[in-house]
Amino acid sequence: MSTTSVPTIDPFRRILIVVIASIGFAFDIYELLMLPLVLRPALQELLGVRPGTPEFDNWKGLLFFVPAVAGGIFGLLGGYLTDRLGRRRVLTWSILLYAFSAFAAGLSTNMWMLLFFRTTTFIGVCVEFVAAVAWLAELFPDPKQRERVLGFSQAFSSFGGLLVAIVNGFLLSRSSLPQIPSFLQVVFGAIKPGSVEDLTWRYTLMSGIIPAIPLIVIRPFLPESPVWQQKKSAGQLKRPSLLAIFSPELRKTTIITTLMVACAYGAAFGAIQQLQDIVPGLKDVQAKVEERTSKIDQTTDKGKGAARAEQKKIEQKVYNEYNKLQEVGGLLGRFIFAILATLIISQRWLLRFFQWPGLLFVPLLFFYFLTLENRTFFTIDLKSIYLGELPFTTMSVGVMLAGFFTVAQFSFWGNYLPRVYPTHLRGTGESFAANIGGRMIGTSFAFVAAQMAKLRMFGDSAALNYAMVAGGIALFVYLSGSILNFFLPEPKPEIQE
Repeated sequence: MSTTSVPTIDPFRRILIVVIASIGFAFDIYELLMLPLVLRPALQELLGVRPGTPEFDNWKGLLFFVPAVAGGIFGLLGGYLTDRLGRRRVLTWSILLYAFSAFAAGLSTNMWMLLFFRTTTFIGVCVEFVAAVAWLAELFPDPKQRERVLGFSQAFSSFGGLLVAIVNGFLLSRSSLPQIPSFLQVVFGAIKPGSVEDLTWRYTLMSGIIPAIPLIVIRPFLPESPVWQQKKSAGQLKRPSLLAIFSPELRKTTIITTLMVACAYGAAFGAIQQLQDIVPGLKDVQAKVEERTSKIDQTTDKGKGAARAEQKKIEQKVYNEYNKLQEVGGLLGRFIFAILATLIISQRWLLRFFQWPGLLFVPLLFFYFLTLENRTFFTIDLKSIYLGELPFTTMSVGVMLAGFFTVAQFSFWGNYLPRVYPTHLRGTGESFAANIGGRMIGTSFAFVAAQMAKLRMFGDSAALNYAMVAGGIALFVYLSGSILNFFLPEPKPEIQE
């Protein structure tokens, strides 16, 4: 189908679609990156155990792995429904699902409840991404305009990562927070009164309801994808089929893209997302903990509890700083990608711009994370916007570059996948690569990392084991992705119909 025959809609509604899709992309990552921020305090409260214990590590692995598997399975179904029922309907309900699930997760009274609502949150996120990408790709038939819109709208994913860090930082900076209202506890169960640190993880999760508010207001003005609607109305829309994406003409594309998306997500979840357990092993962090806790009388149980709370607070604060800089790197990577997407014709070389430097840099970063001198170059004070202080150190700059090379690859797949599947298979094909490859296989590397770190192959230090395992995973997935790149099919110039 030529670009001249694609139906058009008025500019105002185009803007609304881009706004909603951008909000969806932002809160996709907002919801997913909540987990590293809230995991330790949530497990410590609900389980009553310290990090590093077998029970803690098992639940940490489950919270990464089970939602990812469920998200992959239901996300694939969502891709099919996107092709059957339309992009707008599926996008709307998927955002509402993950928004209200995140809110409910913040009211969890036990681990099974937290696991359930994190799973439904993940399902909504997996479905939303596919519907939004298909919608935007069909809204802008001009190839260069489509590349720019997809590239820059996906950059809001990294804004989502920064936003959740701002929200978490704002909550942690409060001297007190309101206790959970009693009427909510009637529905979800009693929640014991807690400190700021105890309540922060709950309110961070509950803030995930934010995207539901503009969606409910704007939804009546949102049109369906013009390409999909035209074919549906004319009776020309073929029935989507999972088997069809493995037909002879699409089999290679489906297999290669699924494996490569898995590698991209594997680098993020198997390496970068392990920072929360690596950062406490930094010598400067340990020195800060020693300095602060040495002033506390630890001869009593109360004193020991106060010392542990102070240690947790320091480690969480430093990790938040690293997490913010990683998101800054990811945001820069997405913007650079959006610019390069209209300049580099070859999709293989566009991806190599991020893959090859990452292959050399990211594994080495984690292998030497705890051994190199962590020198501070300068610090930016961003307390006025609740980003706290961002100290640019040897390791934090390294984390920012790791985010740059890794996160930019997610934008690549959002641009690439709509171009290699016809309209009636676009949601199904995207969903298989993004959800089975990325959300299911790729994110499972977080579970692999947790299980391998438990083996203590590199001594008794949990941080050292996580760092070495993360480096090994980064090397494996970056090398695998770089090799698979040579077999990646180049898409045709126009959207296939």
